[in-house]
Order: sequence, then structure tokens, then C-alpha cells
Amino acid sequence: MQEEITPGTVDQLLSDIADACVAVDSSGVPFRGFHPGVGPYGEPQLVKLLANHLNTLPTYSGRAMCKRTPDLLLCGLWALEFKIARPFGDNGLEAENWSVNLLHPYPGNISLFGDCLKLASLQTPEKRAAVVIGFEHNPARISLDPLFYAFEAVAARLLPFAISPRHEVTRHGLVHPIHQVARIAAWEVPLCSLTT
Repeated sequence: MQEEITPGTVDQLLSDIADACVAVDSSGVPFRGFHPGVGPYGEPQLVKLLANHLNTLPTYSGRAMCKRTPDLLLCGLWALEFKIARPFGDNGLEAENWSVNLLHPYPGNISLFGDCLKLASLQTPEKRAAVVIGFEHNPARISLDPLFYAFEAVAARLLPFAISPRHEVTRHGLVHPIHQVARIAAWEVPLCSLTT
């Protein structure tokens, strides 16, 4: 029996984002010259496709807008920053520096840590969440678990506020030969007045 998901919660949001990833994946439209599938898409291109899909759902009904900050605004509901984590490239080789965008613990950079700081100071009524869309083999040749745990350890130690526990959904059976499983994880971020 599938667990009931409450509308408006981060769990519902992640389920909808995961379903949007599956829709992009099953469209068969490749990103540039890569294999078909959702895994190779760049962050801005993928977020735009996710917004397009979310806008077709009654829950969001045209509320999804891509912006500079946050990456995706679901007006009246969520302000979201995204990162993509892919241990392997489209060619099946281990990617260099693939984990960097989650772990650089400095304000003003493009890491998930920096995204949490941006979201915390964002003056908007929406709830806030930092989202990672990660891809693995099935079974995982390099698990995303250590990366997620490392981010949480860094965030607990260095962020000037507490993020929520991790929320996560998984989708199997993606069409890409390398990016076979999508793991979508998110941490809610509180509104804070940050001083440097």
C-alpha cells in the first residue's frame, strides 16, 4: 500500500517533481547530443521543463515560474533552488568534481550550501526548499548517500540555522543507460535574517 501524501507538503512537491522528471525522461527528447533521458539535462534546461510540466497540474495551475533567484518559484507555495548530482557522465565514465556543487560551504557561491543561505534571506511568503535531483545506476555504482550525508553534516555545523531533515523520493526505470534511477531530495529552509 502506497503512503498517502498530503497536498502542499514537501513530500507532495517532491513526488510531483519526480513525476515531472519521469515525463521528461519518457518524452525521448535528448538534451543536445547526449543519450535520450532526463539525466543529461543541464540544471536551467531541466528546471524549465519541470516548470512546464508542473504548470499542467491542478495543484500548481500556472504558478511555476523560472527565475534567477529562486530557480523555481511556485507562486504562493514554494521557492526552490536546484542542484543536479551525477556521479557518471553520459559516456559512462565517472564525472570529475561531480559532488562539488553540494559541498562548498561558503556564502555567495553556487553550491547547495549557498542556495540555503539565499533561500533563508529571500523575502517572499512561499515556503523554501533546496532540492537535489540525483542520478544513479540500478544498482548504484556510486551511491548518492555519502554525498547527502556529507551535505547534512556540513549544513548542521556551518549554516546559521537548522534545515529540515531530508525528504526524498525515488523513481526507477529511466531510459538513459547510465542515469537509470532518479533520486530527488529536499531540505526545507527557514526564513532567517542573516547578518555577515
